[in-house]
Amino acid sequence: MMDDNDMSDHVEKTSLFEAPPMAEQERMVEAILFASAEPVTIKELNDRMPHGCNAAEALTYLRKRYEGRGVRVVKIGEAWAFRTAGDLSFLMQKETVETRKLSRAAIETLAIIAYHQPVTRAEIEEIRGVSVSRGTVDQLLEMEWIRFGRRKMTPGRPVTFVVTSEFLDHFGLESARDLPGLKELRSAGLLDSRPPPSGAELVGQDDDEDQPELFEDDD
Repeated sequence: MMDDNDMSDHVEKTSLFEAPPMAEQERMVEAILFASAEPVTIKELNDRMPHGCNAAEALTYLRKRYEGRGVRVVKIGEAWAFRTAGDLSFLMQKETVETRKLSRAAIETLAIIAYHQPVTRAEIEEIRGVSVSRGTVDQLLEMEWIRFGRRKMTPGRPVTFVVTSEFLDHFGLESARDLPGLKELRSAGLLDSRPPPSGAELVGQDDDEDQPELFEDDD
C-alpha cells in the first residue's frame, strides 16, 4: 500500500508529458546550435528542451549525422557548436580580412599561458627570460583569448592566467590538450626556429618595451 509520498510521486510521474521521440530531440538540438551565436553546453540544451529530453544522447546522433559533411558538430571546452569542416576552411579565406598580426611578445606570452596554464605573470617572465608589459596582457584579455584563473596558494596569492573557450574556438581546439607540438608551431611560423639567446644576454632586457603594442603593422 502506497503512503502519501509514494502516491504523490506516482501522480507526478504519470502526469508528465512523455519526452519527444529521439529523432525530434535531435532536430531540437540542431535548431538550437544553428541559431546560437556562442557554443552551447549540454545543460543549456536540456534547459531549453521539453522535460524528459536527453540532449547528450540527441547530440551523439546529431554528430554522427554530420560526419563527412561541410559543417561539423564540434566540442569547444564544455560546449558544442556548428563549425566548418577543417578541410574546407580554404573556402572561407575570401571572407576573412586580416589587417594586423600579433607581435612576437604577444605570441610568446599567449603560447606560454596556453601550454603552462594556470600560470602567473612572474612565471611567464621566468619562462620568457624578459619582463611582460602590462599592455600585452591587457590586450590579450580584451581579445578574450585569456582570462584570470584562480589565485596561486603562494606568498602574495598571485593571480594566474588561462586560455578561454574563445581561444580554443578560434584555433579549432576542443581543449588545451589538443595544442600542437613544438614542431608544428615552428612549421606554422609561430615559434622562432633559432636557438634562444643566452641567459646572460637576457638579464635586464625587456623586449616588450621595444614592442609596446600588442599588434604590429603589416609592411
